[in-house]
Amino acid sequence: MTFTAFDSLAMDRALDLARRGEGRVEPNPMVGAVVGSAEQGGRIVAEGWHAAYGGPHAEVVALAAAGAAARGATLYVTLEPCCHEGKTPPCTAAIVAAGIARVVVATDDPFPQVAGRGLDALRRAGLTVDVGLRAAEARRLTAPFRKLVATGRPWVIAKWAMSLDGRLAMQPGDERWISSVESRALVHELRGRIDAIAVGLGTVRADDPLLTARPAGPRQALRLVFDDEALLPPDSQLVRTAGAAPVIVAVGPTAPADRCAALETAGCEVWRSAAADRGSRLAALLDELGRRRLTNLLVEGGGGVLESFFSAAHVDEIWAFVAPRLIGGATGPGGLPALLSAPPIDVEAVSHPGGDILVRGLVRPR
Repeated sequence: MTFTAFDSLAMDRALDLARRGEGRVEPNPMVGAVVGSAEQGGRIVAEGWHAAYGGPHAEVVALAAAGAAARGATLYVTLEPCCHEGKTPPCTAAIVAAGIARVVVATDDPFPQVAGRGLDALRRAGLTVDVGLRAAEARRLTAPFRKLVATGRPWVIAKWAMSLDGRLAMQPGDERWISSVESRALVHELRGRIDAIAVGLGTVRADDPLLTARPAGPRQALRLVFDDEALLPPDSQLVRTAGAAPVIVAVGPTAPADRCAALETAGCEVWRSAAADRGSRLAALLDELGRRRLTNLLVEGGGGVLESFFSAAHVDEIWAFVAPRLIGGATGPGGLPALLSAPPIDVEAVSHPGGDILVRGLVRPR
């Protein structure tokens, strides 16, 4: 299939629109749609995007905005239209009823109740259906959704900040932050659109973090602590704010019942795994988060937790902040030596917030 310059322009616009739903539509995928007319070589007459979970889909929003102009027009949509009754009626029926003549779809929907059936329904109704325009971009946009459907586990983003000599923390008594104000603002934006944030007990003891987004984003993340023996301090900010924002403490089979009960009394949820080894407990926890339909998990550290995720090949995406400073110290805070054996990273973007270097990329599958 040969696509026109206007086809490409319209699909690029649909992809831009889809991103507006980030953090608002999960566990649904981000989707954008554009209604285009062939007049004057092509022009956009209406557009829409999936704006909120449970709300109208992008196609329906765009068709409603187009009104009568949809008849005989082309619909550009970043994901295969649904053909089943869910929280909303099937989009395929709305497309046919609107009189659309052609549908250009970026990529398929892996959800089992769709998975090609939406495309087939449109073709059976006599519409021209062309698939594959900007497919790679659309699949990247929906990667967390696709992983949740395929594996039952969330998309895992590993984030860390380090010095040029690979240190994850300052020397005791020094200023707290390695990264710049601008870098930390980006992290708060990221926190505000994901479903859960994970840290280890060591990070809680060292930093006493809140693990909230400031200012608040479209989502309030569940806060998760890996704490084998239920040693999370009762006076930590996480425990003290458990009533305002959810906290899960993931413990092992030997965690004392009295300490678990105390955490539950304080408002935390205690999730216990019977598995003897940490790798199995981590896999079971990811399965549990998937059952809860959590789409994006942000792993913030420390080094031991990051090592566990990388060594078990659970990381999908990285956000690595490198600050232009040297910390040094033979007995200083550790770095990430175990990550040297991690799989290669396909870099997606490099930026310089506040003088730092931010490398964002995808972990190449093994």
